[in-house]
This record gives sequence, structure tokens and C-alpha cells, in this order.
Amino acid sequence: MTKEALYGKDINELLDVTHHLGLPGFSAKQIAGWLYRHEISSIDEMTNIPKKIREVLASEYEIGIYPPDSFVESSDGTKKYLFKVRNGKYIETAYIPEKGRATVCVSTQAGCRMGCRFCMTGKQGFQGNLSAGEILNQIRSINEFRKITNVVYMGMGEPLDNLPEVVKSLDILTSEWGYGWSPTRITVSTVGISGSIGSFLQQTRVHLAVSLHTPFPGERLKLIPVEKTSPVGDIIQQIRQAGIKGQRRISFEYILFRGFNDSSAHVNELARLLNGIRCRVNLIRFHKVPGLDYESPDIEEIKKFRDKLNSKGIIATIRASRGEDINAACGLLSTLSLNKNQE
Repeated sequence: MTKEALYGKDINELLDVTHHLGLPGFSAKQIAGWLYRHEISSIDEMTNIPKKIREVLASEYEIGIYPPDSFVESSDGTKKYLFKVRNGKYIETAYIPEKGRATVCVSTQAGCRMGCRFCMTGKQGFQGNLSAGEILNQIRSINEFRKITNVVYMGMGEPLDNLPEVVKSLDILTSEWGYGWSPTRITVSTVGISGSIGSFLQQTRVHLAVSLHTPFPGERLKLIPVEKTSPVGDIIQQIRQAGIKGQRRISFEYILFRGFNDSSAHVNELARLLNGIRCRVNLIRFHKVPGLDYESPDIEEIKKFRDKLNSKGIIATIRASRGEDINAACGLLSTLSLNKNQE
């Protein structure tokens, strides 16, 4: 019999587990403490829970933490981990060490249904949502777990297309009964889904990054098909309505493509579109993807674009490219593994 994983359950689900097994209600917080505050690998290590209770728990459940299948390491220290998930598909996780911080970029789906033209993950199609446990396992099971300072939901998949499990994983990361992290350590990146972004902003306190890439709807539709049903104007209006409270940060991701979205007209429209929103624009060099004709401007052109935005009152920064020698762009490593399995 396949046992059910405890890792990835929130406090209410753990209460259901204790009720199902006839255990005292306070056992739920004890179990949560072991799952999320201690690096245990078996139920038997929950030493403040009586042995008989542990035996009952272990009869139906397991911890549910599993290691990556493999990893590759870049010359700059970036690591790309490959995980095989329950449906036999592959997901990727990137570990990015920098001076004073270490970021993990996690996936929320195997494949993706958004179909963004510049993304290798989108070419895989949608293969399934990850559970909260599978999302968190990418953080917990890598060797650098204790070094992690920040988490970004920017790997494979669209987080708002898997909203319940994403919100549950964020709850586990930030709740006092879970990992107890500050929400300011976490960023969720999305292309923007009209029916979900309002709920996300209400249910969470983490940072938000919206994949913008051009301020013109017609151009954006060529890059991001979901623009047809979730126009970026609607997304920005919902952000305005929600308001930016406390330390929450809103940013807009902007991959620069030479000759497509890097003109003065784009600068002017970005300034108009984002006027009055406390935000920043992250300019990103395009990582070359096999089979795609897009190219990145050179660094001097990117700097000029940044400076023009800054002169319009828009805070713009250039994100450093990492891990290009290990195919760090999302979807490349998992696509290779899928193709090998299909040979």
C-alpha cells in the first residue's frame, strides 16, 4: 500500500490526520514542528510523540521528502536540480548563490499551459500541477537548504494556475507552526491571470513579480497567449485596487528582445502604464533557447533602456545572468530528460 505523505500538509490537514487516527488534537502541532522545524527523515524521529502514536502514524503515512534525481553546476556556482515527480514527469529547481544571499527558484507545475513563445517549458505543454509538498520538497531536499535566504516561484509552470497548492505552500513557509519565514523572503512570479491575481493578493503577503515584457497588448499577445483572456491592463488595475501595503514589493519582469520591445516608444508606454504604482522593472537578458529566433540586445543597449526608464521616474534594474553554461533557462534540462525517456 502506498502511504500518504505528511510533508506539505497544513495545520488543518494535520488536524484531520490526528482525528482520523484517533490521536490527540495537540499532536497536529507536534507533527508540524517536526516536519517544518527539524530535518527529520522518518516518523520514528518525532521523539516527543509517544512510540505507540508514532507506530499508528507510520502505519498509514510517511514523511514524503525525496532527493533530486540529478544536478548540474555552473562555473558561477548556480546549480540546476532535476526532480522526478509522482506522474513520472520532470521538474527543475535552480539554486543561485550571490554575495550575502542564496536564492532557490522553484517550479509549481510540470510543464505549463501558458504557451509563452520564448519559454522552453511552454513547449512541453501542461503535464500536471505540483502539490504543496512537491513544491516545498524542492527547497527542503537540496544540499543547500540551510543556506537559503530567498525563494522565488519562477521555475516551471504558472503559479496562479495552481493557486490552491501555491497558497498552501506559502502558508507553510510563513506560518508560525510551519517554517516561520518572513513573507519578504519570498517572491511569486506570474504572467497574470485575471481570475486569480486578486485572490492571490488578498490571501498572501509575499512579493509579486508580473511578467510584462512589453506594454503594448498586441505585442504582448505575440509573446504571451494568455494576454487574450487576461489583458495586462486588467492585471495592473487589480494591483492598483489591491494597494501595495507594508513591505510587499511589486515588480515587473521585462525580457529584452532586440528590435521587438526595446524602443523609446516602449519606454514611454511603460512610464504611462505604471504611473503611480510603487514598483520596479527588472530588465532581463534573454537566455538563448534552441529553435527560437529571439536575441538579446547587448549590455550597453540594455543599460541605455534602463537609464531611459529611470529618467521617466520608473525604477529599473538589470538582473545578472546566471548559469548560462548549464542551460539555466527554465525547461531546458527537463526537456532533455523527457526526450531521453521517449527515445
